[in-house]
Amino acid sequence: MGSENQASENSALTLFGMSPEKGRWIYVALGLAINVCLGSIYSWSVFRLPLQQLWSIDATASLLPFIFFFASFAVLMPLAGAPLDKYGPRPLTIIGGIVVGIGWILASQAPNITFLTLAYGIIGGAGVGITYNATIGASARWFPDRRGLVVGLTVLGVGVSPLITAPLGNYLIVNYGVLTSFGILGIAFLILIVLLGLPLRFPDPDWRPEGWTQSQESLQCEDLNRSQMVRTRGFVGLWLGFFIGTLAGLMAVGISSPVGQEVFKLNAATAAALVGVFAVFNGIGRPIFGYLADRIHPRNAAMLSFAIIAAAAILLGFGAAPGATGIYIVGFCALWFCGGAWLAIAPACTAAFCGTKYYGPNYGLVFTAFGAGAIVGNLLAGQLRDLVGSYVAVFYPVAVLAIVGIVISFFLIRAPSEASLQEKRA
Repeated sequence: MGSENQASENSALTLFGMSPEKGRWIYVALGLAINVCLGSIYSWSVFRLPLQQLWSIDATASLLPFIFFFASFAVLMPLAGAPLDKYGPRPLTIIGGIVVGIGWILASQAPNITFLTLAYGIIGGAGVGITYNATIGASARWFPDRRGLVVGLTVLGVGVSPLITAPLGNYLIVNYGVLTSFGILGIAFLILIVLLGLPLRFPDPDWRPEGWTQSQESLQCEDLNRSQMVRTRGFVGLWLGFFIGTLAGLMAVGISSPVGQEVFKLNAATAAALVGVFAVFNGIGRPIFGYLADRIHPRNAAMLSFAIIAAAAILLGFGAAPGATGIYIVGFCALWFCGGAWLAIAPACTAAFCGTKYYGPNYGLVFTAFGAGAIVGNLLAGQLRDLVGSYVAVFYPVAVLAIVGIVISFFLIRAPSEASLQEKRA
């Protein structure tokens, strides 16, 4: 049920006048478009100030929907894995899209921040967790020959989403009010995600791209189920690496504008404009590091990302000063770039080390590192800012963690050929 037969795939793609070989790119494009809707969470800063003014709440309270969103997102990812393998990406995307829409629509009726956190954060985040898993699962199955690249292209939609959803959200807030804006966007996302999800499907289990032969490394990779995967060193290294990469990336997302204004003394308009530039780097980091994961191995791509994070954090920590705009731009471009990288590296690693038979449940569990990193990263930034009085203090532990990430990647994120079958089956 999770995979339609070859005839149905061919007939569906024939509607577009394409063979499965060429038509498989349609699924990447559909996943990218769906993820533009899902990535609207990265535009949350547009809603925060209007909500603070509406309900007279502080900045910490207005961050609650954002934090609970990522927690719910991370919890639903592993839970959606088994149904994805059983039923395929189409029903999961449709269900997830409906849940996303309901969360946003309920948010439009929120009387307070608690209700908004439940509606937008928990319900909306759950819908995104269901849908996101389906889009990358479809891309990974259709492209065993370019898995890292196409997963990176699929999640590119999340990274570039603020370029569309932030100005759109701001326009709606100015013209219709912040709560009504949630409702309008919720209806739009529900319709778009459901319609875009209708064509999604998995290929036949025996389908292979024309002319593609599995590498010797791929042939040595067994399909591991979730219980087998968690017993491997590779899983431990991947989870910890994903956690550190996410912590640094989402910390950067949350404090980019305040750091620009408080530390580097930029005006609000300039800081906001530069956040849009950073979002571009977050988006392009996904396909670039996905490509690198295919070409130089996921472990090496992971080590490169941590080296860049460490260098950026050191640059920002020791170079922060009023007027040092160049340091601000270079440092945060690098952090956003590598924050997006792990959303391509992690799924590529999961498939490379554990196969694709149980990909949905496996990557869902790996993805819990994203939720943990999102929560810890945001809390770390806020707590250090409150304790020390400056966001500069955030960059020192990030640099240390990135160096730890290099060590973890080198010793634990190992190629399949280096992992013994005894370890996998233990």
